[in-house]
Amino acid sequence: MTLADTARPVPARGESLRTTIGRLSAAQKGATGAPAYSRFVNRKAGRVLAALAFHARLTPNAVTAVSATFTASAIALLALARPSWPVGVAVSVLLAVGYAFDAADGQLARLRGGGSPAGEWLDHMVDAAKTSSLHLALLVGLYRSEAVPRGPWLLVPLGFCVVAAVLFFGTMLNEALRERHGARTRAARTDQRPSILRSLLVVPTDYGLLCWVFVLLGAPAIFFGVYTFLFAATAGYLVLACGKWFREIGRLPR
Repeated sequence: MTLADTARPVPARGESLRTTIGRLSAAQKGATGAPAYSRFVNRKAGRVLAALAFHARLTPNAVTAVSATFTASAIALLALARPSWPVGVAVSVLLAVGYAFDAADGQLARLRGGGSPAGEWLDHMVDAAKTSSLHLALLVGLYRSEAVPRGPWLLVPLGFCVVAAVLFFGTMLNEALRERHGARTRAARTDQRPSILRSLLVVPTDYGLLCWVFVLLGAPAIFFGVYTFLFAATAGYLVLACGKWFREIGRLPR
């Protein structure tokens, strides 16, 4: 239990929801490097959810739990239900709502005066779990339903699982090493103007885009083609990023 959880800050008397959203917008962290959906759609949706949660006097950990519930429901449905248009829509909506709540917990923590190490740990652990289990659930679902012929193609979700897990771990590790060695983290680079072009170029790596690709589950061949493209694009991005990250980390002071 942390001070942020026990103090239970409340909205100022007479503060409207619009005012709370405005305060959040003014305090929004820089969007340097964020893909387009995460930056332009999900952060704004998370801002509204954070304001609603603040007025409902929820804690950031409670919002993280809501996010995990939506995401876990989608993952279970993906593994257990036969691919179809209704299942695809349900999976996408559940994932997208879970992702929006994932963007809300950190913003809610800022509204309440700052987060806690335990809250950050919980948030990252939930993210790590969904990063791998989403692709493994798809693998199980495709194998059970035979929507894709059993064989080499089933290695694609397995490969995507590895790439997504390494990308997530690498991103977290880079920030931890920069902070440990006294270098500015990406989150602290508020003086850089976020590049819209870069956000668009890296959109194939966007988790938010992946959420909505599952709408295509009713047409397995089309879905799997798009999914495979996202896997290839994300793998290519990871290869390029690893070279850049290694050089950057190599320049950190000992």
